[in-house]
Amino acid sequence: MDPVTHALTGATINQLGFKRRASMAVLLISSLAPDLDYVSRFWGADVFLRYHRGITHGIAALFIFPIIIGIIFGYRKGFLYYFFISLLGYGAHILMDLATQYGTRVLSPLDWEAYSLDLVFIIDPYITLGLLLCVILGWKNRKRAPMIAAVTLVLMVSYFAGRYYLHEEATDFLKTKVDANTYALCPLPNDFLRWWFVARSGDEYLTGFADLFAQRVCIQERYKPVRDPLIERSREERAVRNFLYFAKYPYADVEKKGDRTVVIWRELAYSFRAGDHFVTKVVFDKRGRVLSSAFTF
Repeated sequence: MDPVTHALTGATINQLGFKRRASMAVLLISSLAPDLDYVSRFWGADVFLRYHRGITHGIAALFIFPIIIGIIFGYRKGFLYYFFISLLGYGAHILMDLATQYGTRVLSPLDWEAYSLDLVFIIDPYITLGLLLCVILGWKNRKRAPMIAAVTLVLMVSYFAGRYYLHEEATDFLKTKVDANTYALCPLPNDFLRWWFVARSGDEYLTGFADLFAQRVCIQERYKPVRDPLIERSREERAVRNFLYFAKYPYADVEKKGDRTVVIWRELAYSFRAGDHFVTKVVFDKRGRVLSSAFTF
């Protein structure tokens, strides 16, 4: 989820009835704190890709950060109070990120596997607008703010539950139409009944749309493995190593451009987007020397 949505979540939790003077500040800080790893963006997009939603989104940080907050804000009294509300804000951030298709290493540092529920896209305007409306209504009607916040959070959980149901229905429907070994359904922006899929059959990938409303499956692309020594050479580049650390469904292709060869790595889970998104390109000259390598979101 985006920082605005996380901040609004913290503000909504605060409206449940946490009235101490520093409660709002603690919840806002804790709701945004997991994204401190945005600092890795200064070292390049590929470095950010590797480290975002890593250690700061893991189970260790979930408890360490609230302890620090508890000490800072409750060093005289109220340690448990500030620890608890910080845990709520920090935990809500991790759970909301886990619901998206962008992998979250929620068990780090015990397990560095990236997990995702694939229920909502990285940015979901319905959640953001719902939380914003809750904050505005709660601000205008302070007496009913706890009830408004509670209803909003229940509706948000129900929304995720509904998305989970549709995700499972789309998966089952896809299995009746496409014969494959593995299936992955990914959410599309602002869409409920259409899902992007990546299916693997042998060494071939299939991508396309599973549409519950139209009751049809549209296969967009078939990706067969490309054999080229430059693909293996490209794996030595930092941008590719970081990309492969992140990607769940990577695919490499080769394009000739004059006397240059471009190795293109794609993350098929995002290949429904037009243009070069979640793509790493390595450019070689005619002698096989690397001229450039870069990742783009």
